[in-house]
Formats: sequence, C-alpha cells, structure tokens
Amino acid sequence: MVLKFFNPTMLLLPNPFAASKLQAFLRAQYAAFGIREVITPTIYKKSLWQTSGHWENYKDDMFDVRGRGAAGTGESKEIGEDEEFGLKPMNCPGHCLLFKSQKRSYKDLPIRYADFSPLHRNEISGALSGLTRVRRFHQDDGHIFCRPVQVREEIERTLEFVGMVYNTFELGPYKLVLSTRPEENYIGEIEEWNRAEVQLKEALDRSGREWELNEGDGAFYGPKIDIILRDSDGKEHQTATIQLDFQLPQRFALEYQTPAPELEAKGISTTESVVLGQLGIATPVIIHRAILGSLERFMALLIEHYKGRWPFWLSPRQAIVLTVDDSEEVLSTARSIVEKLSAPYGLKKPRALQSPTFIVDTDYSPRSIAKKVSEAKRMRYNFLMVLGKRNVADGTVDVDVTGQARLGKMMSLLQAIGFDDSTGQLETGDSTTGKTFKNPRAVKLPVAEIERLMVSLSANYL
Repeated sequence: MVLKFFNPTMLLLPNPFAASKLQAFLRAQYAAFGIREVITPTIYKKSLWQTSGHWENYKDDMFDVRGRGAAGTGESKEIGEDEEFGLKPMNCPGHCLLFKSQKRSYKDLPIRYADFSPLHRNEISGALSGLTRVRRFHQDDGHIFCRPVQVREEIERTLEFVGMVYNTFELGPYKLVLSTRPEENYIGEIEEWNRAEVQLKEALDRSGREWELNEGDGAFYGPKIDIILRDSDGKEHQTATIQLDFQLPQRFALEYQTPAPELEAKGISTTESVVLGQLGIATPVIIHRAILGSLERFMALLIEHYKGRWPFWLSPRQAIVLTVDDSEEVLSTARSIVEKLSAPYGLKKPRALQSPTFIVDTDYSPRSIAKKVSEAKRMRYNFLMVLGKRNVADGTVDVDVTGQARLGKMMSLLQAIGFDDSTGQLETGDSTTGKTFKNPRAVKLPVAEIERLMVSLSANYL
C-alpha cells in the first residue's frame, strides 16, 4: 500500500512474500552468471556525488541530508565532516569505489556487482503513480566492469539473463531498442562510440530477437539497450536496461594493469610478444544493467499480468486449511498439517538455508464450510485444503487445485513425482492437457503428497 506519510513509497504488510521471492529468484541465478552481490551505503558525502557528476546534473532529483556538525561550528571537526550528504538515487558511484578499492589486472575482468539496496529519488509529485513511480524503491541494480574487448560477450550474457527471467514469468511481448550516440553533448571519441555500437548491434543480432534502432537517443555517456514491456492495458514500460558508460570510469580514475595498453583501449587483441611485453594502465568500461528494473514497478506489472492468479512459487497466498468442524481431532490434525507444510514452531536446531517454507493460512472459524471455501476463493488461494473427520480417519486432505495457474503443467509435475492414482481420481483429457482430475475441486491427497507437489512447483517456478 502507499501512504502519504511515507513520501510515496511502498509499505508492505508483514508478509512481503512476492517482493522477497523476486529478490531470491534473482539471487539464485547470480552464480551462473558470475555475479557477486554487494551491499553499499544509503548515504554518501556530497563530494562523492560531485565526483560522479550527479550533484551537478541530478541534484534536483536527490534528497540532500544534513548530519551532525554540518554547520561547521565545531573546532575539532575532521576534514569533510561539515559536508552535505545525499541519499543515493543509484548505486554506480558506490560500485566504482568497490572496484577502486583494490589493484586490478586484466585477468580479473570482468567484475560483476549486483545490489538490492534501496534507492531514493525526489520525483515531482505529478510524476508519482502507484507502484510504478515512487520515491523510495529497490532495483536489481548491477554494474559490470570489463575490458573493451569483452563488451559484446557481456551484453550477450545479459540479454540471455533477461530472456531467461522474462520467460520464467511468461512476460511479453517485449522489444529491444538500441539508442545510439547523440548528435551533441556526448563525451568520448566518436571512434570509441562506433566500436561500442558495433558490439551492441552484434550482440542484439546474435540474441535471435527483433530489435529497433533509436538513432541519437543514447545517454551522453554511452549507447544503451532498453527492454520495453507492454502491460495488460497496452501501455509500454521500460523495465530492463543495459547501458555502456565511458564517463564514470574516467571520473573515478578507474584502471587496471594490462599488456599493450594502447591496443587494449581500442579493443584490439594481439599475439606479438614484443607488444605484449609493454605493460601499462587501461580504463575499464562500465555496463549498467538491471533485469527487472524497479522491483516495485515490476510487481505492479505482475499484478496486472497475473490478474490475481499468481503462480504458486510467487503467490502471497499459497494455501489455506479449512476445517469442516471445530472438534479437537480435526483442529489438532490441521495444526500438524500447517507445521509440516510451513515450519514447525520452536526448532531445536536451525533449518537448512535452502529448506522450502510455504505460506499456509488457516480458517478455524465456526462457519459453514461453504462460506469458508467461497471466501478463500475470492482471496485467490492456490490450494484450498478441506479437512474433516473423514479426512482425519483416512489420512488425506480434500484439495481444491483450481486456483493454481497453469494446471496442465502442474498435472505433468504431479505425475512426474509419482502420483499414486489408486483411488481412480484421474481421467484422460484432450491431446493438449493429457491426464486431468475428474474433480479438481476435491482431490484426495495425503499430506506428504501435497508437500512433494509444493516443493516441485516451487523448484520449477510454477
């Protein structure tokens, strides 16, 4: 929800499940793409923003902060203590400091950082809009420090990452737009821009996706690729972005040691031993990249895209246990089911880091089961688990699976994990759906089978 007291930002309820899952999903992919997650400060001195150029070009969109001693009235102040501070609107300056904290060799590159730290931008009130435009937000912000010769390969890997993520969420269609050097007010040499644009075009061609050229609309510091996603209303949103930056490495005097530094700067490789024997310093290229963009905006798009019917792995309402009566045997069994599927209360030893935990709500109220089911359906739970005395006796739960998106894929998973249909609950559907449940609103399953299904759905992002 968004409240006026919070300078328009997202205020999540005690269970921010979907937002946490988005971050966890990306983190799970980072190792495969050679990405290291970092955490950087929220507040930096004004001098850092002056170095990066943000204080000059972006100050109106930043929140400035004054700390103790900012007026400079004390006599024994440390140098720089009386400076102004700024809440960070982006992570790139902090990542530059991380890169610069050690001596680097060409053998160390590329270095890929990712950061989920909150960002703050002082947007004008008229630009604010629900979750899609807020003043405090989280971004899967990443920066790749690479050699000029590595640009194309890094762009290809990033486009591969984008494609994998968007396919998982079944988002699309989306388009790729390459924006090239502006006619005026750009930094760097034209030759440098031309080399970079050629590498970006080659990476886009090799991606196998259609892309558009937007001549002259690149940032002043380098060309960029924007991923434009269309929502359910037909409105287009920029989500992912990939931007080359020639300026920031120079502003922060970033460097690495390399043979043949002059050829290195031009992205030219050589095998001549005499040339390779000439060691020197070169400046890396920075690739700014975000896969989801603003997590808040991405959640807004997912809300519209799924229309309340979330896939199980991402759903904030995965399952609910509905009791038929309030007898002690039914309530006791219900509590044990919740503990088994979510997490037992009061562990003697810590759970493993990757142990799956599911959100299982309960409704023990003394209402009719029809009213409980109706209310749970309106709340769009993926699984409704009805428990009565007959279920307690035969060790099963009646599960309504109609709230699960992509039922066909769920059925395939259920059969893959060895679903025992000894009770004859399946029937043959059409050629596209295969086996289906005769009564998907009351599937009798033992709790162990439900747990295996939930684990399999989460593991397969369904």
